[in-house]
This record gives sequence, C-alpha cells and structure tokens, in this order.
Amino acid sequence: MSREHLSGVLVLLVVTMLWGSTFVAIKGVVDHTAPSILILGRFLIAALVFLPWLPRRTAIWRAGLELGFWLCLAYATQTIGLQYTSASQSAFITVLNVILVPLLAALGGHRTTPPVWLSALLAILGVGLMTNGLSGLNIGDAWTLVCALGYAVYVLRLAAFARRFPVLALTGTQLCGVTLFALLWVGAEQPDFGDLPWAVLLYLGLATTALTTWLQTWGQRFIGAAEAAVIYTLEPVWAAVFAVVILAEFIGLLGWLGALLICIATLVSQWPALRQDKF
Repeated sequence: MSREHLSGVLVLLVVTMLWGSTFVAIKGVVDHTAPSILILGRFLIAALVFLPWLPRRTAIWRAGLELGFWLCLAYATQTIGLQYTSASQSAFITVLNVILVPLLAALGGHRTTPPVWLSALLAILGVGLMTNGLSGLNIGDAWTLVCALGYAVYVLRLAAFARRFPVLALTGTQLCGVTLFALLWVGAEQPDFGDLPWAVLLYLGLATTALTTWLQTWGQRFIGAAEAAVIYTLEPVWAAVFAVVILAEFIGLLGWLGALLICIATLVSQWPALRQDKF
C-alpha cells in the first residue's frame, strides 16, 4: 500500500466519522429547532465557503440546482425522520441508498447482477430486525427511507454531471441549490426561529458539509470508487457508536444483528465493482 493510498484511506475514515456524528448532532437539537431551519443554516454556511468557486456558466447552475433539489429532499427527510426515530436506526436505514442506486439503475435499463438482488434481500432482513419485524417501523423510519431513496437518485444524477463539470464549481452550485430550496421551505413553513443552535449549525456547515466535501474529493484521488464505497459503509457504525456513548441509546442484540446485515448487504452490493477495482 503506497503512502498516498494509505493517506486516502485515513482521510475517508475521518469523513465517515464526521458524517456519523451528524446524526447525534441533529438529534440533539431537532426537538426544539425546525428541520427547515437546520437545513437552511447548515447549507448556507457551507455554500458561503464555496463562494470563490461559483461559476458563471448557466449549464453548471442547471445541474447544481437539480442536484440541490435531490440533496435537499434527502437531508430534509432525514432531519424530519430524526424527530421520531433513533440516531442509530436513522443511520443504518440511510445507508440503504447504496443498494437502491443499482436497483434504480436497473429501472433505467442497466443490468442488475445477482449480488444486487442478494444485497436487497439482506437489507430488507436487516431493517426488519432493527424494526422488530417491521412492526416497530415508525413514521421516522418511513421518512428516512424516503431520504435513502432521494440520496440514491442524487448519486445517479451526480454520476451523470460529475464527468462534465469541475468539482468545486459543481459542489458550490449544489450547496446553493440546497440553500435556495431550504429557503423556500422556511418561507412556506414560517417556523419560529427562537434561539438558534449556532454551535451545531457551524459544526454541521463547516465540518460535516464543507470540510467533508473537500476531504472526500481529495481522498478519492488515490482510492478506487468501489473501495471508497466500502469505507463509506462505516458511517452508520460511527453513528451507532456516537449514539450509544453520547445519547445513551440502547441497541439490543436483534438491532445489532440487523445493523450487521445492512452493512453486509452494502458490501455485497459493491462486490462486482470490487472485483474490477484496483486497490
């Protein structure tokens, strides 16, 4: 393993840890701060960081606004879901987007391989165990499933645009897009701003959005996409660790078994790419 490759792995591990911490951070304030305000504040702060790289080309803005819509949908439904479900359960359900991506691609005409169908089955079993045979599935889990679907669509559309536009410019327009849609959401909802959790908003905007975007871009210069996807499956594991340590959430034996099945499912879904990827 080269020094560059090792550095890339370590950087992406930091990214997953930061991502995992967002579930606990949001869970701690979502009961007294409207989800629309959290999304607006988080992405406005991140968008300001990328102001120097905002482009003038209309085509990039069209792409960024479309991606911003899907990204806003994903983060909004995830934040709403955290009002009703645990941070750890939200994290493991969110990671189902890794499996939904190839399944949605199949609807678009791409061939679906047996590992993808196997991973879908394992994921369903995993969610079933985490939610007590789906009888324990609550409204928060349902919102989080919408989040996973929205993020899966985002990943597919990002794959189409990323090859055409510069990374920093496309990232900046996406963040502006999310900010715009969140602003419309706030305008329609007109929530009570009250005492804003500035420390959490700054952490989410600077550390878990702007910084992770830059680190992810840098780290994947030295790591194949399939290997990176496998590393990203650690996000819900970090979230569960933070939830247990900081929020004192209880995850029973069946819950941990379901979480394990979801992690295995995400790995299985990446198996065809892993066989072709050069680490």
